[in-house]
Amino acid sequence: MMVLDAIDKQIINLLRENGKMNNKEVAGKIGLSVTPTFERIKRLERIGVIQGYTALINRKAIGRDLKVICQVSLKSHEKEGIDVFESAIRELPEVSHAYHVAGATDYMLTIEVANMEVYQDFLKNQLARIPHIGQVNSSFVMSELK
Repeated sequence: MMVLDAIDKQIINLLRENGKMNNKEVAGKIGLSVTPTFERIKRLERIGVIQGYTALINRKAIGRDLKVICQVSLKSHEKEGIDVFESAIRELPEVSHAYHVAGATDYMLTIEVANMEVYQDFLKNQLARIPHIGQVNSSFVMSELK
């Protein structure tokens, strides 16, 4: 386990809130000069604590108004079936998140599409065609709380 001090944790929290914050802004908020702040950020990247930077996109602004939480169970848990399913899921742009989970289902997927009609088409013509799927249960997000 990596040992992170209080300053490292402050940097992580600041960058989680705003990944576009530059080194000077981060330095000002944590009370260090720019050079040691830059070195700390680079170290956090190098050791894999910071794995990358991304933009949060308003999905409605890009025509993905419907968010679906989809629970998928496989017919069997043989390695070949798992590999085929996971490979296929990685290729579907409608799937924004995919988790292999323990419990009543095998996978939890977050799917973002324009509307119910598009989701129905996606379900019938893409998701259901992936081999080894045993069952699919869909829940539709009404509002996001956090």
